[in-house]
Amino acid sequence: MRVAICQLSTGVDKASNLQKALQSIEKAKKKGADIVILPEFYMALATPKSGILPVEVAEPLDGPFVTALKEAARKNDIYVVCGMYESKEDENSRAYNTTVFINRAGELIHSYRKTHLYDAFNYKESDTIIPGENRYKVVETEFGKIGLMVCYELRFPEIARQFALQEADVLLVPAGWMAGPMKEDHWQTLIRARAIENTMFVCGANLVGTEFTGRSIVVDPMGVIMASGGEEETLIVTDIDLERIQQVRAKLPSVRDRKPEFYC
Repeated sequence: MRVAICQLSTGVDKASNLQKALQSIEKAKKKGADIVILPEFYMALATPKSGILPVEVAEPLDGPFVTALKEAARKNDIYVVCGMYESKEDENSRAYNTTVFINRAGELIHSYRKTHLYDAFNYKESDTIIPGENRYKVVETEFGKIGLMVCYELRFPEIARQFALQEADVLLVPAGWMAGPMKEDHWQTLIRARAIENTMFVCGANLVGTEFTGRSIVVDPMGVIMASGGEEETLIVTDIDLERIQQVRAKLPSVRDRKPEFYC
């Protein structure tokens, strides 16, 4: 399974962002990728510093942004994961922070609305984002079972554990990880922790730019960093051998050895 992470910057112009996404998907395919991951809310930069609100750029799942991604997935015969802002009918002040998962045929097979919002470090995501109420479920693919969580949710080990209990092989984490003291260290430490404690691969696809840390990363089930990016736009392509999961779990059966009767 070959994974491509598009570590990109985003801006307020949705059309420009979309064009860059389509070019990145094509580049990933040329590198032989089976799945390509773009960051959280890549559709548009709608943060307090940008001067626009998520609701102002939000679209339904059958809108032009997702429709174009579906066509790119079909055209390039590749899975596409990308963050966007999803509109809600009769909601005028907030939108969902949604990640779409599209298969090789260009079909939307899963959409995940971020449940744990980033109300931390003097930021209040809940002012402009509607919290999702979806369940955490793996996506079945020909490569294995894939879980999906978003950015700040890395700080909640219960979410990743839900995927481990569903026997997920790979956890994808689109992010717009904000820059700040200790934040870059937290990003990589938490990704490695989620990989180690659940013995699964974890792929973090982060934004770059003045507000974000970059440092997208792929980590194996033993916590080994297989690939990582810096502070600039880049395409990170990594081969994932799912047999590695069984090798690690044979020597480190921590998920199997849980005793949930003590965890009340």
